[in-house]
Amino acid sequence: MKTSRTYLRTKAALMFVVAAALVMPGRGAEAGQAGTEWYEVTGVAELGFLAPLAHSVQFGKDGSYFDYVEDGAQDTLFFVGRLSLELELFKRHTLILLYQPLELATSEYLLEDLVVDGERFVAGTPMQFKYGFPFYRLSYLYDLVESDGLEVAVGGSLQIRNATIDFRSADGRQLRSNRGVGPVPALKFRATYHWESGFFVGTELDGMYAPVSYLNGDDNNVEGAILDASVRAGLRLNDSIDVWLNLRYLGGGAQGDSDDDERGDGFTKNWLHFMTTTVGFSYTM
Repeated sequence: MKTSRTYLRTKAALMFVVAAALVMPGRGAEAGQAGTEWYEVTGVAELGFLAPLAHSVQFGKDGSYFDYVEDGAQDTLFFVGRLSLELELFKRHTLILLYQPLELATSEYLLEDLVVDGERFVAGTPMQFKYGFPFYRLSYLYDLVESDGLEVAVGGSLQIRNATIDFRSADGRQLRSNRGVGPVPALKFRATYHWESGFFVGTELDGMYAPVSYLNGDDNNVEGAILDASVRAGLRLNDSIDVWLNLRYLGGGAQGDSDDDERGDGFTKNWLHFMTTTVGFSYTM
C-alpha cells in the first residue's frame, strides 16, 4: 500500500509539472536554461482595406452572370482584418489557426434585369447585396532550414468556407439566398528572412486548383480554386513584437453543377479577385 501511495503521489506530481509547463506563459524555457525552448505561441492580427479587382457570380444555367464591381457597387474599398494563432514546436513544426472574416454588403439599383436561380429582378429595382465568405483555416508547416534568421517552410492547409450570398430587393419582397459550408484543402508555403538590424521580408502562399468532386467524393462536375498569396516587409521591435506592411492577393472560386433544389438547377459560377493592404502585428508569448 505504501508503495502504491508513493507511486500515485509521484504520478500526480509529474502530471502537475507537465500541466504547469503547458499553461505557463513564455517560450517554453525554464529560467536560466537558455536554448531549451521547445514551443512558442504567437498571436497575429492584420487590419487594413480590401479592393475588389473583379468579382462575378451566376446561379442557374439561365441566370445572369452578375458583375459585382460594375453593377453591384463593389467599386469602393472595404475594411478587412484577420486573426491567427501560431504554435511552433521544436523550432521546425508550426500549427496555424486562422480566422478571416469577409463580408461585403452593398446597395444599388439594377440597370438591367437580373435572374438568380429562376427569380427575375427587373431593371430599376433597388437592391441590397450581401456577399459573405468568411473562412477558418488550419495549417501545418515544416521548416526546411535550421536557422534563426531564415524560414523556408512547406506544408498544407484545410480551409472551411462559410458562404452566404444574398440578392434582396430593397422592399424585401424578393430574395434569393445561397448558403454553403464545406472543406477546401490547399498546399502551403512560407518564407521569411530576418536581418540582424531587425528588418525582415517574407512571403506566404496557400493555393489549390482541383476538381472539387474528386476531393469530396461527390459525382457532381465542379472545379474550384483558391489562392491566398502575400508579400510583406516589416521590423522586429524586440524579442516578442513584430510589425509589418502586407500586400495580399485573395482569389478563387468554383464553377459547376451541384444537386438540384426547388430554387434552381444547381449550377453555380463564382469567381473573385481581391487585393488587400494591411498593417500586421504579432506578439510572441
